[in-house]
Amino acid sequence: MWLASLSDTQRQTLMRLAHNVIVSDGLLDPNEEGMLDAFRREMELAPSTELEYLELEGIDAIFPNKRERLVVLFNLCRLSYADGAFEVEEECLLNEIRRAFGVTEEEFQAIDEWTGRFSSLMEEARDMLGRS
Repeated sequence: MWLASLSDTQRQTLMRLAHNVIVSDGLLDPNEEGMLDAFRREMELAPSTELEYLELEGIDAIFPNKRERLVVLFNLCRLSYADGAFEVEEECLLNEIRRAFGVTEEEFQAIDEWTGRFSSLMEEARDMLGRS
């Protein structure tokens, strides 16, 4: 969501951050892979875009304004819920990113709660579509 508003450098960085989130719990779920593909499509990145681990130092400079930082956090939070469980390792990593971005715990909590509701609604819609 809102990924098309990011610059090319920010798009590449977001994909690497997404990779960090996925590998943080040691499990690769097909739903996470599907969401990565959706990210690639929305950002118009090649499917062959190489993903590798990204050190968090300096990411605040890549995403200098608050809107960009919130876009990243919303999407990484969505990715964390893709496998149906927001694992403690994912939460720790997202909190590191949150702190690097200067986002408060309260702001992050609001993002997390919104993302949980959104994920539930998407699951409900998938169920409804599956019944047609």
